[in-house]
Amino acid sequence: QLQLVESGGGLVQPGGSLRLSCAASGFTLEDYSIGWFRQAPGKEREGVSCISYTGARTKYADSVKGRFTISRDSAKNTVLLQMNNLKPEDTAVYYCAARAYYNGACGPDAMPHWGKGTLVTVSS
Repeated sequence: QLQLVESGGGLVQPGGSLRLSCAASGFTLEDYSIGWFRQAPGKEREGVSCISYTGARTKYADSVKGRFTISRDSAKNTVLLQMNNLKPEDTAVYYCAARAYYNGACGPDAMPHWGKGTLVTVSS
């Protein structure tokens, strides 16, 4: 059964860094386009970053450009989200999502497979 599990969330001070991991079981992540999404309390889920299944294309929300980096660790069958210079407004539950052999627009409605999320809290 296809499963996605996020990890790496936690409490960090403004300006700090975290690295989130999206681990897969039951399938090879390299065959999937992967997106990171987040949802803050009282807000809609929004896209953060995506990587195409070929790995050739990445995309970032304007709010995280220059601070977040998405990448694949094929040996560990994971996708990473390196988050630097974190801000209080980055506080949210972060989810990874997947779709096989897909290079289209990376919106939440396009992704059929989701993890349960990991909480990131940025606060002093």
